[in-house]
Amino acid sequence: MSAGRLPRFDAGDPLGIDDLLSDEDLAVRDTVRSWAADRVLPHIAQWYENGELPVIRELARELGAIGALGMPLSGYGCAGASAVQYGLACLELEAADSGIRSLVSVQGSLAMYAIHRFGSAEQKERWLPGMAAGEVIGCFGLTEPDHGSDPAGMRTYAKRDGSDWVLTGRKMWITNGSVAGVAVVWARTDDGIRGFVVPTREPGFSAPEIRHKWSLRASVTSELVMDDVRLPADAVLPEVTGLRGPLSCLSHARYGIVWGAMGAARSSFESALEYAKTREQFGRPIGGFQLTQAKLADMAVELHKGILLAHHLGRRMDAGRLRPEQVSFGKLNNVREAIEICRTARTILGANGISLEYPVMRHATNLESVLTYEGTVEMHQLVLGKALTGLDAFR
Repeated sequence: MSAGRLPRFDAGDPLGIDDLLSDEDLAVRDTVRSWAADRVLPHIAQWYENGELPVIRELARELGAIGALGMPLSGYGCAGASAVQYGLACLELEAADSGIRSLVSVQGSLAMYAIHRFGSAEQKERWLPGMAAGEVIGCFGLTEPDHGSDPAGMRTYAKRDGSDWVLTGRKMWITNGSVAGVAVVWARTDDGIRGFVVPTREPGFSAPEIRHKWSLRASVTSELVMDDVRLPADAVLPEVTGLRGPLSCLSHARYGIVWGAMGAARSSFESALEYAKTREQFGRPIGGFQLTQAKLADMAVELHKGILLAHHLGRRMDAGRLRPEQVSFGKLNNVREAIEICRTARTILGANGISLEYPVMRHATNLESVLTYEGTVEMHQLVLGKALTGLDAFR
């Protein structure tokens, strides 16, 4: 190709990653981007400042209507989308706010995925269509007040009582918990760790909302309290025993974070770039100064490397070749780099960077939660360390 026929340089897509996407991929991305621009961006600063997501049920139904809930799952009203398309949706949702992407991730990649992969035919028929439509919100109970990175130490316990199960325990930091109609709860039993599909209206179940957060403020976060919740025999997920169940769900959710974190980073980068081109100091735009350009260049490099990494992992997932260690690779790198992009963007915006008139500080504080949920930095480092050396450093 001659130099005269080269495509123009696109500051929004400097590596030409869009060339790797199909028309269907682009249509999915544009649909979610348009929805977020219309339904989230005009209100998100106020929701964040108020520490609430007052229209969560309405948003869930709208997300269901555009096929964003349980996107990669097939049947039961799910879209059956590719992993790359799901990732693109996560990127656009988190470019609006991490709390919105968390709503979708927990609904689809944790609660729905657990039922779809490990549930009985009856459980799937009962719950998945309503969840795909956003009529029923789900949550996922694994983390406990004293057991986060080590879920094998969980204290929540389910014991048999005749043909029933009786579930007792607490779960902590549960997204969607207070508005959920169904909870997938993991508990110890005499036969090992099992998953239970728990209707949240059962006697003994409560989900008080966690307040006073300085991160993920536009997200419903709750404690789950189970005080002798009696469940029928068919409440247990029949197709899995042990930590393989919840960990496989977490791997699926972490994949969405690999993409989503780049959405928060992109939003912050775009704000800094536009600000640098219009904010004047010493008689000219600050984007014309070498130090500002160096910051913008470094941010762009890490942002689009991260998107390219996410795309690569998505293609591997679509081919059935994505390993959990590779998901850890992506989650570790992309969230860490996204936070650095937000912090650098804040320096370009100066004092304006701390204002909710711009998205940068909101994204930065949200990513502090994303950094440690679905596996802390240290846990993902040790996952990779074990894969590289063959030596287990967890214990």
